[in-house]
Amino acid sequence: MAAADELAFHEFEEATNLLAETPGAATTSRSDQLTSPGHVAVAVGSGSSYGAEDPEEEEGDRTALLQEEKPQPGFWTFGYYQSFFDVDTSQVLDRIKGSLLPRPGHNFVRHHLRNRPDLYGPFWICATLAFVLAVTGNLTLVLAQRRDPSIHYSPQFHKVTVAGITIYCYSWLVPLALWGFLRWRQGVRERVGPYSFLETVCVYGYSLFVFIPTVVLWLIPVPWLQWLFGALALALSAAGLVLTLWPVVREDTRLVAAALLSTVVLLHALLAMGCKLYFFQPLPPEQVAPPAHVTSVVLHTQLPPTVARSVATS
Repeated sequence: MAAADELAFHEFEEATNLLAETPGAATTSRSDQLTSPGHVAVAVGSGSSYGAEDPEEEEGDRTALLQEEKPQPGFWTFGYYQSFFDVDTSQVLDRIKGSLLPRPGHNFVRHHLRNRPDLYGPFWICATLAFVLAVTGNLTLVLAQRRDPSIHYSPQFHKVTVAGITIYCYSWLVPLALWGFLRWRQGVRERVGPYSFLETVCVYGYSLFVFIPTVVLWLIPVPWLQWLFGALALALSAAGLVLTLWPVVREDTRLVAAALLSTVVLLHALLAMGCKLYFFQPLPPEQVAPPAHVTSVVLHTQLPPTVARSVATS
């Protein structure tokens, strides 16, 4: 019985008196004292948001960790390129809208690509532009022949090949050269940080979308209106490129930045003017050769007297 009494809970009068004198005091348990001195416990009230993470950020971090843990396939396999086509319709439409409405301070890469460039949009934009260029170029000749029968028209299927090669070479080779130049400048000036190659291709691919409706409007047989539509499309597309590239090149020297942006705009203008002049230039009137008329030409020649006398005697 004595052992049971020793194990029973006993109230200590000194502790009771201390609690009565200081009711606001807090007590600590033995487990709190055993806490490692290297750790600090922070109590956060329900109304404070300190230490709370955004669910979207947590989801993004979790997705990034899963992608890092997943083994990356080789670039020679279809699985490597499958991720670049993993995009839904809403994302493509949002990026098209961003390329059509460039705004100062609104970076296309940061606000629309968000470190997830795709090749689905640029691939089909280039394919659609090449097809529309070839079709509307042939339709222009058909309409011109109806207005002027002297114009000879025959289907020009080679324009499909020319348009495809031109558009795809421009949308891949120019971004490649631009990306390589910016990488070289990064080695010269450390503060210059270029976009990735796929981001640069994505920017150029979406910048060409504005030319698709412009090419359709070029069917209107009014030269000054065609050039006006072309100038507006070029201004929108080039402005999107300049506003996207400016945060990258502004850390470089003024001369290099101005020369690079001027080259980008000039190449864009050459592409637009080349398409306008090649695919929408009407054929010259057919040169019809006049029919050959066989006419008898009578030559009246006066023979000398000696020749005439010899002919008469014979």
